[in-house]
Amino acid sequence: METTTEQKQFFILYKPKDIVSGDFYYALSHKTTGSANEKFYLCTADCTGHGVPGAFMSMLNISYLNESIIEKNIGAPNEVLDHIRTEIISSLNPEGSEEESKDGMDCSLCAYDFEKMILEFSAANNPLWLVRDGVLTEYKPDKMPVGKYNDEIKPFTLQKIPLKKGDIVYTFTDGYADQFGGPKGKKFKYKQLENLIMEHHKKGMDEQKAIFDKAIEDWRGGLEQVDDILLIGMSI
Repeated sequence: METTTEQKQFFILYKPKDIVSGDFYYALSHKTTGSANEKFYLCTADCTGHGVPGAFMSMLNISYLNESIIEKNIGAPNEVLDHIRTEIISSLNPEGSEEESKDGMDCSLCAYDFEKMILEFSAANNPLWLVRDGVLTEYKPDKMPVGKYNDEIKPFTLQKIPLKKGDIVYTFTDGYADQFGGPKGKKFKYKQLENLIMEHHKKGMDEQKAIFDKAIEDWRGGLEQVDDILLIGMSI
């Protein structure tokens, strides 16, 4: 399938706290066997930890994404996350181990079908925001990580959104909203991010990236960056 650059117009604001990061983004165009169309997969992920431990988890999860979609031929985002969770638990929590690892990831995994103009996605703890005709709609995530979980392990939910030309999809990790700063040294918070998006969503992707970058740096001021930061905007 051929997609125009306009359809794939996007920005990625990626600001690791350290040289290596527990946040990562993953993009792949792939047609699973039996599927009518090629899909564009985009994962916005936050693994446990940052620095070297976080980077190790990032590498592991990128490997499992490739395994799920390319090798196992799993096309639905919720089934991909189910498979990755099984692999993470079996790798890091072997049966009978005395210590249970809580390592895993929060993420949103999107599968764009630009032929049918449909977005399928599944989300673990991190929501997805869609701006359409000047209105922001939040699509809630499953309140569980891709990894070991105290409560009963349930399958991830598949959500579907019919897309319209002009839609903008925003996915992100918690690092942006959790950054301390401002006049009182408080968190930036999601409401302020939402206001920022609504003020600037009509601008080009490169300009939006620069605005979001400047906003969080101005907010942080002289304070330390507390976490990895990842914010992705996709214009349809």
